[in-house]
Amino acid sequence: MKVQPFHLAIPVSDLQKCRKFYKEILGCGEGRSSDHWVDFNFFGHQLVIHYQDPQETKASTSNPVDGKDVPVPHFGVVLQWEVFHEFAKLLKSKNVDFVIEPYIRFEGKPGEQATMFFKDPCGNALEFKAFKDMGQLFAK
Repeated sequence: MKVQPFHLAIPVSDLQKCRKFYKEILGCGEGRSSDHWVDFNFFGHQLVIHYQDPQETKASTSNPVDGKDVPVPHFGVVLQWEVFHEFAKLLKSKNVDFVIEPYIRFEGKPGEQATMFFKDPCGNALEFKAFKDMGQLFAK
């Protein structure tokens, strides 16, 4: 099955801080924008940040996975193994504050993966992951 780009729109309470984060920290190209929203090329997918009053944003929660408190909701991209590790180094060099530091989850088990979690300046949680064997993406 050919993977198609997804479209995701998320709320942010500070459009300029998040615009800078997605462009300068994550390296996403900016597309169309207005005073209330900005499109980004998020690793080949369309991510749109929409301004929302901080009073209206929902609090996130977490769910235990592999002994860690995984933030919910979250989104991200599955990267190639080498790209994940280079990206993790880049994020560390830019002093990104990780919710869950890069590590290997489910080591030696089905679905073994490298993963990391961090938040954008408005608290949206992101997860980036990678599999040595992409055939393990949906392994049980």
